[in-house]
Amino acid sequence: MTPSLNRIYAMFLRYLYLHQRSLPRNLEIIFWPVMDLMVWGFVTLYLQQITSSAVGGIVVFLIGAMIFWDILYRAQQTISIPFMEDQWARNTLNLLISPLRFWEWMTAMICYGVVKITVIVAVLAVLAWQFYHYSIGSLGFSFMPMVVNLLLFGWALGIFTTGLLLFWGHTAEALIWGIPFLVQPLSAVFYPVSVLPVWLQPVSRMLPSTYIFEGMRGVIQNGTLDATLVWSAFGLNLIYLSLAGFSLRWMLSKARQAGRLSRLGSD
Repeated sequence: MTPSLNRIYAMFLRYLYLHQRSLPRNLEIIFWPVMDLMVWGFVTLYLQQITSSAVGGIVVFLIGAMIFWDILYRAQQTISIPFMEDQWARNTLNLLISPLRFWEWMTAMICYGVVKITVIVAVLAVLAWQFYHYSIGSLGFSFMPMVVNLLLFGWALGIFTTGLLLFWGHTAEALIWGIPFLVQPLSAVFYPVSVLPVWLQPVSRMLPSTYIFEGMRGVIQNGTLDATLVWSAFGLNLIYLSLAGFSLRWMLSKARQAGRLSRLGSD
């Protein structure tokens, strides 16, 4: 392998090895997603019991939306959280002065995130079928392009929040958890865009995630995925990934100029 691939693979293994003898870390992978699935699933079953049969399929929409949202959220977290943990361990400075390039570091975290998200989705898919008779496979081939777009947007958010950690240090940690939930109500995760106030709908359409959740509901209702929604999301994702990359580079440069990087290993 080339030196770059070796470094990426080494960092990827480093993140995987953290799970080797850490039961809490392994439980964390599935605990919160499973809790979300349980809460939303049983709430929707209750709504089915107290409402008319016309909305009997509400569980399909909400469970599907919850699983898709978790993919986006975990994609962002699997970039930001490892970086934050390196700050806690005072290891960030060691990695920054090593031959490891920043893009190699990000690539390793993305690869690690793909493995982690695959495990989470597999667990959620099994439980959703067992408890609610909901099958992700019902989405057919539409599942993959929607998931890819959610991953891309999640990675864009993760790269941006990582830049905030570089720029502001520990004071920006709250933003890692807050920014995804700032995006959630605007993404029309559990409801169509038409539910939002008219003045807020153009803002919602600026997010690639909105098109994916609208597309998911279309697949459930009509059995087909509108290709326009997928390509619109993909185009926006390219823009957001580019902006996230430029912002990360700018914040890294500013942190170096201000001497903040030297404090990442000692604060």
